[in-house]
Amino acid sequence: MYEFVYVSEAKLSQFRPKPSRFTRKGTVRFTSPVGSIDLEPPANDAERDRDLRLKKVLKHLEDRAEWFADPAVQPGDWVWFEVPLQHVALPGAFEHMVLFADPAPGQHAAYEQETNCRLLMHGSTRHLIGYAPATADGTALEGIHSGGASFGMKFLTSAGQAVSALSTQHEPVAEGVPAPPVQLTRSAVHDLMEIVDHTYGPAGAAAWMSGFARVTVVLPASDTTARCVVASPLTVEYAPRQG
Repeated sequence: MYEFVYVSEAKLSQFRPKPSRFTRKGTVRFTSPVGSIDLEPPANDAERDRDLRLKKVLKHLEDRAEWFADPAVQPGDWVWFEVPLQHVALPGAFEHMVLFADPAPGQHAAYEQETNCRLLMHGSTRHLIGYAPATADGTALEGIHSGGASFGMKFLTSAGQAVSALSTQHEPVAEGVPAPPVQLTRSAVHDLMEIVDHTYGPAGAAAWMSGFARVTVVLPASDTTARCVVASPLTVEYAPRQG
């Protein structure tokens, strides 16, 4: 049985029907960024139909998605993950967003050695299932400019600018119109991940979770920070470790 924390209906809808003369009778062929998949026609029960579609899409991705820490991963790729994750909701203008991030450096040595890569995922709170994440400190995203005639004017911090860029991926767009490209800097993403890290404190509160996500951007390593994959999840589910 799946124990989902997050399922993106928007991502699921990317797998759209495409007629094919080679499709067997009674099925519909769906195309995705990673190939085609045959699905049964919709059932009368909408929820059952959605669950069946999700199950088949997940099976489809199991055969094609790459491990998120694979050095060959590129923006637009589908990846799979099984990692300890913390997740936070954002305040104010970004309250529609949720962030998932792996543990801060030094909190999980074995995991860091295995991946040599950090994972940051951005999603919409409307896709959360039965879970209320902690809320980040809004002052880390917005400051108060206190100089001259602009006294009291709010501005976005570096982390706030990163969230603003990612938020465009979760705003409604006209059908057939792709979301605008995301412009992120390594320092801005580093600052944003620190917000998640600090929300939970040095002890952390990460639970092992797995799922599939589509890569938004890959930021190379620096002298002081690990390589970072930024992605938007299709699914996030609990993946308890045995023993």
